[in-house]
Amino acid sequence: MYGKAFAPEYQGALTTLSVNASLVDVLAAGTEELRAAERAGRHAEAARSGLAVAEAHRRLGQVREADRAWKASYRAARAAGDTAAMAWALWSGGTLARQRGALALARRLLALAAELGERGGDVVVRGYSLAGLAETGRIQGDYEAVGRLHEQLLAEARRRGEARHTVWALEGIAQMHRNSGAYDTAYALFEEAAEIAARADDRRGHAWALRGLADIVSVRDGDTERALALLSEAEETCRAMNLVSALAYNLKMRGNVLYRAGRYAQARGLYERALAGFRGMDEPRGEALARLGLVKSRARLGRDRAETAAELAELARVLERIGLRHAREMVARAEQELGVAAETAR
Repeated sequence: MYGKAFAPEYQGALTTLSVNASLVDVLAAGTEELRAAERAGRHAEAARSGLAVAEAHRRLGQVREADRAWKASYRAARAAGDTAAMAWALWSGGTLARQRGALALARRLLALAAELGERGGDVVVRGYSLAGLAETGRIQGDYEAVGRLHEQLLAEARRRGEARHTVWALEGIAQMHRNSGAYDTAYALFEEAAEIAARADDRRGHAWALRGLADIVSVRDGDTERALALLSEAEETCRAMNLVSALAYNLKMRGNVLYRAGRYAQARGLYERALAGFRGMDEPRGEALARLGLVKSRARLGRDRAETAAELAELARVLERIGLRHAREMVARAEQELGVAAETAR
């Protein structure tokens, strides 16, 4: 049985904040508490409130501010001798590094966060940090290496009745099945995630689950209108909570759904909007995926084949540099689909 979802990254004086609080409100409250703690010389409270500030900035796509905030949180935690708070700051920094495409740095920070979490006796930050490592491997396409870790973390979250972490694990496992072509299994897992998130009032987790369901409904069933309806429902949450990154991924998925339906001009417009969003928050993975959709849409609308081939080749180099193997395979499939593979090879 799962309880109501909570946000363990909202700590100290901010524990009363809802998991569904608007990120603008979280940032305002966190900044106020942080300044008060700094004025009073309360390092431990500065570390805890600074964590919420860092996470709000990150999720709002304000990466420079997020980078400064997690580092300041870590320094305050170290000054207070609070090992668990140090782990939470490193978790935030590792998550930001993954968002920015610095995957090697993400792995280092998250591994250290997991170690400090265990040393500090905080099982939640240890679990979140291991989950971050698993997600980093997953987005790189290293499913064999991280599949077992996802399953382990899911089992731990279920035992503790921790709804938010259970939803995350289910969605990660579902995404791996979806990318491997096991659509029925992926759908069932996304559906369970959506149900748990809804009962636990985890609106962010619910929005991501709806996005996953929409993808399956589109690619497996060809049901464009139902997929778009699911994405519209998810979009309401993204806007209400100011989930900038999630909204950009929602727009990209809308583009995918419309592209599959042969509505290329509409898809192009959505990919352009998603691309602008990802660029605004310095999220290279999302930017590359939106560019891929945009290239494919423009090709379908009559773009010059040589230009298409050149951009796909450049995209492949970008994805190789980031280390996203699954996404690199998507580029190869696009080359085959558009009939430019031979030109790219020349």
